[in-house]
Amino acid sequence: MGELYLVGTPIGNLEDMTFRAIHTLQQVDLIACEDTRVTKKLCHHFEITTPLKSYHDHNKEQETETLIEMLVAGKNIALVSDAGLPLISDPGYELVVRAREQGVTVVPIPGPNAGLTALMASGLPSFTYTFLGFLPRKTRDKVQILETRMHQDSTLLLYESPHRVKDTLEAIAKVDAERVVTLGRELTKKFEQITTAPVTVLLEQLETTIPLRGEFVVIIEGAAPIEGTAWYEALSVEEHVSHYIDEGMKPKAAIKKVAQEREMSSKVVYNIFHDIQ
Repeated sequence: MGELYLVGTPIGNLEDMTFRAIHTLQQVDLIACEDTRVTKKLCHHFEITTPLKSYHDHNKEQETETLIEMLVAGKNIALVSDAGLPLISDPGYELVVRAREQGVTVVPIPGPNAGLTALMASGLPSFTYTFLGFLPRKTRDKVQILETRMHQDSTLLLYESPHRVKDTLEAIAKVDAERVVTLGRELTKKFEQITTAPVTVLLEQLETTIPLRGEFVVIIEGAAPIEGTAWYEALSVEEHVSHYIDEGMKPKAAIKKVAQEREMSSKVVYNIFHDIQ
């Protein structure tokens, strides 16, 4: 039985590549990667000659089983994304699930992460944070998620493209125009920029002091607790239950927790959540 290595790669500065990551990529039988052109440049820089195989969102259904067959046959495989950590808003989840089902050992090789890199330097609270990945493209769906999440006291981390970052900031401003936000771009590169300010100020700075170039990390300050009120009071019972389900709770456990927090009967919460009259 082979082993599956999840290898973190630099998010910009190649000097962030670890010795362990280089050694692993040199020793495995195959490197599965999002874009072979991107990974080929990385391999060339570090003199890694291991064969590459394309593995991305558009071919993962068929390629997952191919890779699993190779692992079961004894081949060692490394999975990398174009930048950062595999599976973190990048392909790989299905492969890891199938590997574990087959008894394949999954070995994480740590590396850089854009969200945490920006959070460290943002000046926003880092004790509790929630990673949202990429928000939906449609403004209505985006605002709906933000309205739920921005009422929590957790710092929010999300990724955004330069083409949609303005729309995302405008959606944040619709929920709370005074909220402090951090924009991180070109992280670890020569023109790295990490700016923290009220969201309305950042909107004014876009395209002037903050160029719309490079991938963005958006960090949203958590809601300040209102004295005498609970964080979930702005949510409906259904939204409250859905919040815990989104965090990974099973519906039954989420309903029980909401009932405890709201001092309600679990049966009443169950009926409201499932729209039972």
